[in-house]
Amino acid sequence: MTAETSPVRSYNFSEEEKHKTLKKVTFSSFLGNFIEWFDYASYSYLATVIANVFFPSDDPFVSTMNTFAVFALSFLVRPIGALFWGNMGDKKGRKWALAISILCMSGATFLIGCLPGYAMVGFLAPLLLLVLRMVQSFSASGEYAGAATFIAEYAPKNKRGFYCSMVPASTATGLLVGSLFASFMFNTWGADSQFVTEWGWRIPFWLAGPLGLITHYIREHLEDSPVYEKMQDDLKAKGQTGEQTPVRTLLGKHLKRTIISFGACMLNAVGFYAVLTYLPNYLETVLMYDPGQATIITNIVLIVYIGFIFFSGHISDTFGRKKMLITACVGFIVCTVPAFMLLSSMNFVVILVVELFMALLLTINDGTLSSYLNETFPTEVRFSGFAFSFNLANAIFGGSASYISFFLIDMTGDNLAPAYYMVVISVIALVAMIMSHEHSDKELDDVE
Repeated sequence: MTAETSPVRSYNFSEEEKHKTLKKVTFSSFLGNFIEWFDYASYSYLATVIANVFFPSDDPFVSTMNTFAVFALSFLVRPIGALFWGNMGDKKGRKWALAISILCMSGATFLIGCLPGYAMVGFLAPLLLLVLRMVQSFSASGEYAGAATFIAEYAPKNKRGFYCSMVPASTATGLLVGSLFASFMFNTWGADSQFVTEWGWRIPFWLAGPLGLITHYIREHLEDSPVYEKMQDDLKAKGQTGEQTPVRTLLGKHLKRTIISFGACMLNAVGFYAVLTYLPNYLETVLMYDPGQATIITNIVLIVYIGFIFFSGHISDTFGRKKMLITACVGFIVCTVPAFMLLSSMNFVVILVVELFMALLLTINDGTLSSYLNETFPTEVRFSGFAFSFNLANAIFGGSASYISFFLIDMTGDNLAPAYYMVVISVIALVAMIMSHEHSDKELDDVE
């Protein structure tokens, strides 16, 4: 191929072209993560309805626990998916992995909305639900890491934290829209109405179909990230090929970084699900707080949370990722138990302030983590390193957070048991962050 016919690579674009492409990358990444977390929100906030459809029982607590057990089990495939999508993203490019994974993820989510209930096909219903959630989880394991990597490798160094915060912001937006949708249905028709139990709960899952196709189309018409393309061109100029076994290289040469990153991700995994999806169920199921009031609090917290996320990402560009992540660890260690104690006040204003404070602590971690993980690994294994450490932590601690919290309360009889669990996780994450290094001042192709 001659110089005249060679394609123009994205790292040779003008600043105007780079900015225009960055906006498209950011939008497609936002939309892809929105689909994933809108699904998770719908599943969590409609858990009591889904429990009756797939796990009918005389004991609502048992039905709800079974629903969250499926949620937790589906997360076990996330490390496998992370290895697959991370490997392909480092071998074939970020664009390829993201374009294919969104089709698999949105397709499985759409099919969940088509499933028959227990009353129609018996035990086959929860089995099919588990299978589709596992397919969805396998595909989604590359979405968060891939989207964050794609954005980070396009974003300017001094704004990397801000742009990467778009990814966790999209997850919170998905949760918010899911919560608003559930609130609308419950307040309009009631949680036990025939419309909600037969058709209403299916609507958010069906929406994943068209949204997934739109996201796939946008990603198919983007160039791969400039950092990745430059690495490939540099290797070709030297007569070398790209990394053929990224995962083996990751675990062989970068094992310490992977373990530290896993530790850093533990707090995010537990904190995200505990604060944003478990607490509403905790208020309703454990403290017997009014579901309508609990939903209003959740919606307010999610709206504020989105703003906090962008602020945390922006601040991390100035103060560095390590300081931010350590601050979040210390905050959760000191404040989680008192916060849970205050929740039992059953006072609307007190509960709202407590949840807002917990959300602020979480955004200090959540708004910083994606840029930190991208800056931890070199380009040839960046997707694999991010995806594996992040998804392994979520598989073990994230998806199980709600189930473990209910289980600990049931086993100990102590409503504060989930708070003690989060404190232990925060201590482990703090140790990992103390052992980590600061790379926020580096260009991503200088990380070795």
